[in-house]
Amino acid sequence: MSSQTTSKIIMVRPAAFGYNPETAANNTFQHIPDVANDVVKAKAIEEFDRLVALLVAEGVDVNVIQDTPVPVTPDAIFPNNWISFHEDGTVVTYPMFAGLRRAERREEIIQDLEQEFNILQRLDFERYESKDMFLEGTGSMVLDRINKIAYACISPRTDAEVLDRWCSMMDYTPFTFVARYHGQEIYHTNVMMAIGDGISLACFEVIDAPRGEELAAHLASFGREVVALRAEQIGSFAGNMLAIRNAKGEQLMVMSRSAHLSLDEAQLAAIHRHARIVSSDVHTIETIGGGSVRCMIAENFLPHN
Repeated sequence: MSSQTTSKIIMVRPAAFGYNPETAANNTFQHIPDVANDVVKAKAIEEFDRLVALLVAEGVDVNVIQDTPVPVTPDAIFPNNWISFHEDGTVVTYPMFAGLRRAERREEIIQDLEQEFNILQRLDFERYESKDMFLEGTGSMVLDRINKIAYACISPRTDAEVLDRWCSMMDYTPFTFVARYHGQEIYHTNVMMAIGDGISLACFEVIDAPRGEELAAHLASFGREVVALRAEQIGSFAGNMLAIRNAKGEQLMVMSRSAHLSLDEAQLAAIHRHARIVSSDVHTIETIGGGSVRCMIAENFLPHN
């Protein structure tokens, strides 16, 4: 039986974090920094290290991979967009919208993982880049791994045809919709939606009608408690949370400090019925990179050798 959550995660410590104008073209959550690049980089590394230390202290198995200074990859801190790892031993690599982000794909990372984990199949989707068709991993898709549903907000970074191909090869069913924030299509599904054991959270009000109501009903049909997020909370990255496990098997809902502070009492109570909240301040990473804690984590479901 498939698992929704894992205690093994992969994170990439940045070497050149910074503002990427290529990704800003369709990421409304990015902001141009008002301080020097060196200051931005130093703050991002500090935030990254603090989050890793917190997760390790919570009993999570964190594999930290150091980014390389060359080539320069300002978004390498978000590895879940270019690679995903699955319980059946499948590793998938993805087509990326921004040219700078394509250099994040590092074969040696996969080779190193093969020393400990059983990789039975490699699926390569980056060939779609030549057709300007993109699917950015578990940013573009929020996966219900138990029921094999891939929820996807269609956008310039999430192509419906590539999604259908992925679902066909991975034996998933797609559930698609269009959502808008401040008049622009939301670039990644995982900034507005999250699924854990016993709970799912999503911002239904930003989804084009009537699909928002249909999504709420669909999520509820699997027996999970459904929590509605508000549009202004998405701006605080409340949707960009991730359910993982610690060594004791306890479910943790990991999110940024800004996301945590944006939640109301009813939402907090709902999460606490299923998981313990773990939050950390990643303000620099969120503001300049346009992604938060969930984006920083690639879940590792691979079986051990």
